[in-house]
Amino acid sequence: MDLPRGMRDIWEDDFAGIEAVREGFMRTAELFSFRLVDPSPIESLSTLEAKSGPAIREEVYHFEDKGGRDVALRFDFTVGLTRHVAASRSMAMPAALASFGGVFRYDEPQRGRYRFFHQWNVEVFGPPTVESEAEVIEFASSLYGSLGLDGIRIEVSHRGLAEAFVRDEYPWSGEGEEARARVLADSLRLVDKSAKRPRAALLEEYSHMPGGYAESLLDFASVRGSPDDAAAAVPSASGPWGRVRELWDALRSRSVGGVEVNLGIVRGLDYYSGAVFEAIDPGSGEGALAGGGRYDALAAALGRPDLGAAGAAGGVERTALAMSRRGRAAPLAARRRESVSVLHTGGGAQRAAAAALASGLRAAGVPARIDLAGRPLRKQMAAAASWGSGISITVGPRETERNAATVRRMDDGSETEVGMPALLGDPRGALGLRGGGGPG
Repeated sequence: MDLPRGMRDIWEDDFAGIEAVREGFMRTAELFSFRLVDPSPIESLSTLEAKSGPAIREEVYHFEDKGGRDVALRFDFTVGLTRHVAASRSMAMPAALASFGGVFRYDEPQRGRYRFFHQWNVEVFGPPTVESEAEVIEFASSLYGSLGLDGIRIEVSHRGLAEAFVRDEYPWSGEGEEARARVLADSLRLVDKSAKRPRAALLEEYSHMPGGYAESLLDFASVRGSPDDAAAAVPSASGPWGRVRELWDALRSRSVGGVEVNLGIVRGLDYYSGAVFEAIDPGSGEGALAGGGRYDALAAALGRPDLGAAGAAGGVERTALAMSRRGRAAPLAARRRESVSVLHTGGGAQRAAAAALASGLRAAGVPARIDLAGRPLRKQMAAAASWGSGISITVGPRETERNAATVRRMDDGSETEVGMPALLGDPRGALGLRGGGGPG
C-alpha cells in the first residue's frame, strides 16, 4: 500500500536530525526569553483565508468536518499565533512567542520538504518597531550558529521597495485598480522567482510583459550588497529604504554577521507588509533555510489593526540536511555510542540481575538496552555490535556469584569486572561516562 504523494514515514535517522534542531531551538528560545506555544493543528478555513485569500485553498489540506464546518490543517504557526494574540486583548505587549512542530502544505514536494514537515517559528507582537524585526533575525542567526551552521547569510529587504519599483517603472496606460493589482502581483511573482530559476526561462514565461520591463525588474531583483551598494537601484520610496537602513544598523549593533541587502526578496504575495529577510546556506543550493519579516496586515485582517507583528520560521528537515552536509548533526550512530547494552546468559538469576541493572542505569539517565527475545549470549553480543552501543555489560553465572558484571568497551575490546553496588550506586562513575551520558 502506498502513501499519498508527498507523505512519508519518519524513521530514527530522520528523528535524530529533527531532534538536534529541536534541542537547539529550545535552548535559543530560552536564551531569548520566548514563551513556548503550540497553536491548534486545525484552523477554520476562513481564518487561513484572512491571511492569503481564497487562493490558499490550493495550498492547504482542507475539508468539512462532521459538524459541517470548513476547516484546514495548519499551514504554518503564524496564523494560529496571530489569531490567538489578536483575540487576547489583555495580553501584555510586546509578546515574544515560539513554536516547534509539524505543518501541512499541499505544494510540490521537494528535497528536504514534504507535504508534512516540521518548522521552528518565533513571533514578536506589539509596537511595530525595527527592534522587533532585529530580534527575530538575531534569533535565527543565533539558532544556526548554535547548530554549527557557520557562514549563514542573512539577506534583508523591504516589500515596499519592489512595490515602489513596479509603480515607478511599469509603463502604465490607464489601467484600472483591478488591472493594476494584477500587474503588481505578477511582478512580485517574477521577483520571487528570480533567484530560483534561470533568467532566460523567466523572460520566456513573462514575455507577456511590456518590452524591456521584465528585464529591468530582474536587474532590480539581482541587486545585493551593503546599503551603499544597493542605494543606486532603490526607487523613489524613501520610507521603506529608510526602514532597511534602520534594520541594517540595528543588526550591526547586535553583532549579527553575514547580513546583506537583497532587493529580490519579497517573501510571498499577501503575507508580508514591511521588512523581509531570508537565511541562506550559501553552499547548499536549496534555497532559504528560514525566512520572515513584518506582517502587520495579517493582524489587521484578524481584527487588530493596532497590533504590530514580526516573525521568522525555518524548515527543520532542510536545516537537518544542511547540518548533515557539514557533519554538524549528531548522527544516530554517535547517539547510540552513548548507550549501554546489558547482556545475560539466559538463566533466570542472570536475566533478573540484567533487568535490574538495565532499570538502574535508565534511572540514572544512562541509555540501556536489554534483550527482549530470549536470544543466546552470542546473538545478544552481535546485536549490541550492530546497534552501535559504546559499552556492553555481561551478567553470567560467574558474575552473579561475585555480585558483579563484566564491562566491555566496544571500541577497543577491553574488559573490566565491576561490582554491582558500584554499577547501581554510581553507574556513570563506574562506567567512565561523562556527565552528558557519553563514554569517556
